[in-house]
Amino acid sequence: MRLPAYALLGIAIVAEVIATSAMRASEGFSRLVPSVVVVLGYGVAFYCLSLTLKSVPVGVVYAVWSGAGIVLITLVAVVLYRQVPDVPAIIGLGLIMAGVTVLNMFSKMQAH
Repeated sequence: MRLPAYALLGIAIVAEVIATSAMRASEGFSRLVPSVVVVLGYGVAFYCLSLTLKSVPVGVVYAVWSGAGIVLITLVAVVLYRQVPDVPAIIGLGLIMAGVTVLNMFSKMQAH
C-alpha cells in the first residue's frame, strides 16, 4: 500500500518533532537512548520528506514541514519543558500558520 503524499508529510513532521524533542533530552548526544531516537527520528523524517517531494512541489513541502514543525515543537516545549512563549512569539507562530494556510489554499503551486 502506497501512502498519499500528505500522509507521508505528516509522518515526516511527527518524526522531526520527536527527534527534535529527543535532541534536548540527549544532553549533547551524551545519553544513548535519546541520541538513538534523534538519529532514527531524523532518518524517518527525511526519508518520508524525500518521498513527498516526488509529487508535491518543494516550496509547499518545506513550508508545511517547517511551519508545522515550529508550531508543534513550541507546543512540546510548553508541555515538557514549561517554556511558555510570550506574546510576540505567539503572534509569530500565528503568522507562520497563516502563511502556510495561504500557500496551501490560494497558491497555484500544487501537487503534480
